Amino acid sequence: MADHDHSYKHLFSHPELVRDLLLGFIKEKWVEKLDLNTLEKVNGNYISDDLREREDDIIWRVRLGESWIYVYLLIEFQSTDERYMALRLLTYVGLLYQDLQKSRQLLPNGKLPPVLPVVLYNGSKKWKAPLTIKKLIQNVGGGLVSVCPKTAFFGRSNSILILR
Repeated sequence: MADHDHSYKHLFSHPELVRDLLLGFIKEKWVEKLDLNTLEKVNGNYISDDLREREDDIIWRVRLGESWIYVYLLIEFQSTDERYMALRLLTYVGLLYQDLQKSRQLLPNGKLPPVLPVVLYNGSKKWKAPLTIKKLIQNVGGGLVSVCPKTAFFGRSNSILILR
């Protein structure tokens, strides 16, 4: 792991910095409804059903509004433009959801909580990799695209935060 990865992990292990990240860079109305006093770091290590270990960088959860809905934040540190980052995040989110389901950490209605994956990109060149999983999958027409994953991890430009 690069030295800057250790530095970022150290910085973003503090709830105050995660709070500032959310308020300063994620320009969405739902962020205003977060109870930022409930920020809690959670386990970011998962083992898939076929026993492969996957270690995420940092994951936090925070309550949303008065209904105590959880929002999980996956923070991925990146210094290079990674073509398959959307695929990598799809895997992270899937493993997180699998872990939440197995440990019975579902919402009161039995559903999974929303996940906000955030990539902190500190590369010197402009990010050019696909921003959605859909752009990584070949469209062959005939309606097959309707069964492909539709997750847009970086659907908005403010989900990739550039640090310089």
